[in-house]
Amino acid sequence: MTEDKSKHTETASTTLIDYLKAWPLYLLPQHLLSRLMLGLTRVRFAPVKNLHIAWFIRHFKVNMDETPAQAPADYPTFNHFFTRPLKPGVRQVVSGSDELACPVDGKVSQAGPIRDGMVFQAKGHEYSLEALLGDASLAREFGQGSFATLYLSPRDYHRIHMPCDGTLREMRHIPGRLFSVNEASVKVVPGLFAINERVVTVFDTAHGPVALVLVGAIFVGSIETVWQGVITPPTRHEPRLWQYPLGQQPTPTLHRGEEMGRFNMGSTVIAVFANPKIQLDQAIQHGAPVRLGQRLAALG
Repeated sequence: MTEDKSKHTETASTTLIDYLKAWPLYLLPQHLLSRLMLGLTRVRFAPVKNLHIAWFIRHFKVNMDETPAQAPADYPTFNHFFTRPLKPGVRQVVSGSDELACPVDGKVSQAGPIRDGMVFQAKGHEYSLEALLGDASLAREFGQGSFATLYLSPRDYHRIHMPCDGTLREMRHIPGRLFSVNEASVKVVPGLFAINERVVTVFDTAHGPVALVLVGAIFVGSIETVWQGVITPPTRHEPRLWQYPLGQQPTPTLHRGEEMGRFNMGSTVIAVFANPKIQLDQAIQHGAPVRLGQRLAALG
């Protein structure tokens, strides 16, 4: 992004192939298939598990040099492989006092300012910040800020880290659909990120409030955070809210670059900044690859 926030980056025009890829997802039993995937990724039968991991590494060209355990047999289940850690030092986290770090490895889906309470999704599509965050007061608080939507492909590292030091204020789980979050679906499904299941985390930071929205998708077996454990799949399907008032109970405080959660199977993270003085880095543009720890934004 340039510092001129007058317009968003745009995706290419929607094609017939995009529709053919995305629309069948309306007919699929999204939650049932995702529950089945949850079970399959936790199979411990070594011949099946090892074959699955080896195929995945070859098919998606996963860089196993970045992780301490490199052989399929080193992982008890496919999910242990999918949520594998990185070797120390393979990612460098920005260190400037006014810099915010990218929370994930992945690719920029969209990024830019929030305009009139709306977030840009793709050409011809936007959705309301209130729908995304699940709360009108939060939407007002973040309404003059900016966002970055970051897509994690199957080959990426799937742990999520803090962009800056922050103290958790609240977390909410919002049930919803489980559409794929690939580029075809983003261009076709209206309000995709505001209708998919998601976990919204809000932190108070020295740079102003920061929200990290962890968006579910089809075959995402579960989403978890380091302070609460597994959030999805839920035991019930109503929205849930956890609040962490200062002084009333132990409140999680996490530092820049520290792990805050993970996807058990992959999806998308949307970073939302309330402070209008935060400027997204020029490299944060549609389609650009990003790495955990690189400069995502800075206080201008």
